[in-house]
Amino acid sequence: MTGVTTGSPGTLTAAIERAAALLAANPAAARAQAQAVLARSPNDPRAMLILGSALRREGDAAGARARLEPLARAWPRAANTHYELGLTLATLGEPQAAIVALRHAVTLQPGLAVAWRALGDLLFQQGDAASAERAFAEHDRASIRDPALRPAAEALFEGRLDEAERLLRARVTVAAADAAALRMLAEAVARQGRDHEAEALLVQCLELNPAYHGARFTYANVLFRLQKWAEALAQVDRLLATDATDPAYRNLAAACLGLVGDHERAIEIYESLLTQYSSHPQIWLNYGHALRTTGRREHTVAAYRRCLALAPGFGEAYWSLANLKTVSFSAEDRASMAAQLEREDLGGEDRLHLHYALGKSLEDGGDYGASVEHYRRGAELRRIEAPYGAEETTERVRRSIALFTKDFFDARAGAGSPSSEPIFIVGLPRAGSTLVEQILASHSAVEGTQELPDIGYIAGRLEQEGEGGYPELLASINPGRFAGLGEAYLERTRVHRRLGRRSFVDKMPNNFFHLGLIHLILPGARVIDVRRHPLGSCFSAYKQHFAQGHAFSYDLADVGRYYRDYVTLMAHFDDVLPGRVHRVIYEDLVEDTEGEVRRLLDYCQLPFEASCLKFYDNDRAVRTVSSEQVRRPIFRDGLDRWRSFEPWLGPLKEALAPVLETWRGAPASPTT
Repeated sequence: MTGVTTGSPGTLTAAIERAAALLAANPAAARAQAQAVLARSPNDPRAMLILGSALRREGDAAGARARLEPLARAWPRAANTHYELGLTLATLGEPQAAIVALRHAVTLQPGLAVAWRALGDLLFQQGDAASAERAFAEHDRASIRDPALRPAAEALFEGRLDEAERLLRARVTVAAADAAALRMLAEAVARQGRDHEAEALLVQCLELNPAYHGARFTYANVLFRLQKWAEALAQVDRLLATDATDPAYRNLAAACLGLVGDHERAIEIYESLLTQYSSHPQIWLNYGHALRTTGRREHTVAAYRRCLALAPGFGEAYWSLANLKTVSFSAEDRASMAAQLEREDLGGEDRLHLHYALGKSLEDGGDYGASVEHYRRGAELRRIEAPYGAEETTERVRRSIALFTKDFFDARAGAGSPSSEPIFIVGLPRAGSTLVEQILASHSAVEGTQELPDIGYIAGRLEQEGEGGYPELLASINPGRFAGLGEAYLERTRVHRRLGRRSFVDKMPNNFFHLGLIHLILPGARVIDVRRHPLGSCFSAYKQHFAQGHAFSYDLADVGRYYRDYVTLMAHFDDVLPGRVHRVIYEDLVEDTEGEVRRLLDYCQLPFEASCLKFYDNDRAVRTVSSEQVRRPIFRDGLDRWRSFEPWLGPLKEALAPVLETWRGAPASPTT
């Protein structure tokens, strides 16, 4: 056989080494070489392993199994044999047997990085996300071969983040071009919540090694957490160009696409993933979220239900069903949720979601005492993860009032971008802002987007660059810069404007904190303050578990004080910028919909269109928790729902006391 030799330099070992070297690039040649060795030494386990691996790589998984299973029985402590058998069994469609073989391989040889990666991929495919994540983490640890980085890798894996950061900073001080150290340092600071630092480190890392795919994926995830979704998508696209089948890349791409408004492409990716990973509950959940955004209610419910069939303790799936606000749980559902809460091994995330979901179910059934107890327990768990300092918010409002005087704005009048394209909707969550956005987005000249993070991003960048705190630093900025900041906002948000309409809505509710900045950089923008009765608004926020942000909402006293601070700040802007903000009272909108809509459109300098009264016929994508509610005509049912819980609202009433009678504020007149 041409090119096959087991002779000089002649030993069987040399022939086996040649066969092993051929495996990756030319498995057929490796097979021939291994067979030649076995012709001389039929029981050589090294040659048998190479033959099994070569057959698998050539597509003959059954032939590979016939060689590898007897070999694994004969050599139970041979890690590479069990690794290769695991890959073969996975190819043959026997994932559980493959997982057993791979677990045995990494038990025998914990540093076998490729086996950890294969195990992680299989566990992910089977829907065991937590175990898959642990396997991938072990892969990352085992992949670090440099002895100088091993102590830091161990510290990072074991969660000793301060120690890992210290070791890695020492390393990059003496080896600034060590891309692996930079990536690990970025991970260490990111896991401590310092994503901006991680971003800078990863940029440096990728400049040194643009082909470092692991670092690029970490970079994409950091950008995603920083709400730089378009930038994250650009990085994922580069990764997909190298491996279009990687499920982690595809999943992140779908998440980014949904957040930049390309919901149909996101759904296509999720559907493609589910053809391969149909047992993965998280993908079913993500798919359900994407379907909900586009209004496909029946398919959304089916996706969430499929998720629960695969993982009965998956609390977020129950909460996602409850969050539709249109699904009624059965007695069987309630019993299932209660049973899951009895489990001692239930994770904190699942537990808090189940409390919120069960609270919603009991509320719908009229058992308000039991309902509020579950809301309380869910909020209590959430507060552990998202602590909140009410005094910091109050102090922030005091500082804003001190800075933003009439004289301050007069001295900088006209300095910003002249654009009148943005329409900002501010206020508290669950106060009716999604309804107002849906009404506006039903006008032919207005595009609805979502809760955009870009004003907050600009404020954060200014604080990083400047001296002093925000918002005081705005006093030291050359007014000539404000127009550029306004244009930067318009450019950053352009990715969300897929319809090309004259105006667009940014409904990030917390932007009321940034009203001074908005006025400086976009003096022609419209600002709409959507307000609802404080007890209705605050309790609705309290019983809502938000995916992120809104840490003030997980305590009745905190949410009441937050509402009070919000009203105080908006009253100040009414005084120093009279007529700048248009106020929509949710209760008035329900009682006199056409009159309020006409006043709203007048303020936005838009002609009246009847389509704004039929907003529920608008099939645009809606990402917020009110997505199903705004696809129905206005209804009165939820206006006074808080009254059923009034016996438990003492702390809220006490915190709100000063504004319970004055919450509507001064009426605003349209700006010109």
